[in-house]
Amino acid sequence: MTELFKNALVGDWVSMTPEVRPSRNLDGTIKSLYLTRDFRYSEGDRFELVVISLADPFGQTPLSRITIRGHMFWRGEHRIAPGAQKVDFHADEAYEVMPLHVAFANLLNQVARSGYEEWGVARAQSVFGKSFAPFGLIEGQNFMEYDLVFLNRGMLFWGARHVDGRGFDSEENRPTNLQIPMARK
Repeated sequence: MTELFKNALVGDWVSMTPEVRPSRNLDGTIKSLYLTRDFRYSEGDRFELVVISLADPFGQTPLSRITIRGHMFWRGEHRIAPGAQKVDFHADEAYEVMPLHVAFANLLNQVARSGYEEWGVARAQSVFGKSFAPFGLIEGQNFMEYDLVFLNRGMLFWGARHVDGRGFDSEENRPTNLQIPMARK
């Protein structure tokens, strides 16, 4: 891993348009998830990611704001493209969820009550180190993903989600394709 790559990554990156991801419902069926990303990489391999989940592909109805902060661990080159790097994202500093729509707050009040105050619109709660069924978080474990990063033509690419909705929860599930890039903010 070259310091040149890390230096080029430092700064703020944002989605160029609402993005679509395969995801899973609580019953395991596949669904589309729409979102935007706002990512910051800082010296010391620190990151902050803000994801706004959306109800529609045009981004007209925001559902939630998710803020994750932690560290990136560099694992060597990824063979998807020359210069691509394997990276593990460890949310070892913060993980917060804020409903932005009453329907999402109501859903959380049905499926994520234990250990939380009542969920309400524009009220963030930390899910850091706690069980949080909607995102598959387990108490006492920090969220972590086996991902990749690639810089090309002034754009930042991460790994594309698996079409079957699997997460990047193991080395075997590390992505093998690139997703829509982010641009400098």
